[in-house]
Amino acid sequence: MTGTTSAPSTGARLAAEAVGTFVLVFGVIGTALFAAGFNAGEGGLNVGFQGVALALGLTVVVGAYAFGPVSGGHFNPAVTIGLAVAGRFAWKDVLGYVLAQFVGGIVATTLLLAILSSSKNFEVLWFQSASTGWGVLSPGGYSFVSVLLIEIITTAIFVYVILGVTSSRAAAGFAPLAIGLTLTLLALIAIPVSNASFNPARSLATAIYGGPEALSQVWLTLVAPVIGAIIAGATFSLLFDRTVALSGDAQPVKVSA
Repeated sequence: MTGTTSAPSTGARLAAEAVGTFVLVFGVIGTALFAAGFNAGEGGLNVGFQGVALALGLTVVVGAYAFGPVSGGHFNPAVTIGLAVAGRFAWKDVLGYVLAQFVGGIVATTLLLAILSSSKNFEVLWFQSASTGWGVLSPGGYSFVSVLLIEIITTAIFVYVILGVTSSRAAAGFAPLAIGLTLTLLALIAIPVSNASFNPARSLATAIYGGPEALSQVWLTLVAPVIGAIIAGATFSLLFDRTVALSGDAQPVKVSA
């Protein structure tokens, strides 16, 4: 009797990407928006940059452990494209993943709007404050060039880390944790500048309810993360996969404290 192996169907993988992206956007944007009606002194309910960054990292860790075994746990069009450029993901599956991610993100912000609109304190500007961009949409008032650079650089770092911790040489089981911690760190850096996108699905999902200014600027955080991901995907092997031949009696050097 021969054993059989099975893999998740295309439908299951797309569903995992949609639901995972929903969890990511609902968790991160929900954290920011549900606290938006409170000042820092009102019971400490305003979570601030640190709270949003932590929410981003936690949702990625949870999503990756929950849905990663089904779809790989991308939850981000830039990540999907970066992995395809690096040869870690099939190009034929890119479009389906990207569409599923956008759908998941938009459903998340649509439900957030439905929940938030019942609050007496709700203002449409809350969604603008959660959107990404430069000038009035940048928490620190940063310029177009600054936002472009921060999104390219941080997304490239993020994809480098993903490619590194998911390689065959990496310790098994720790990838989601490493990826989530990395995203938390990068968010702490990028939130004051761009409001921390790294993710076109997150950018579009908030911009569609963020008003004309958010919609007019969203193209930047749709494009810049993809540029960063392509740079990382195209250069990872060149930079980090080079090997040297060892003689028969050579042993790896072990570094210990």
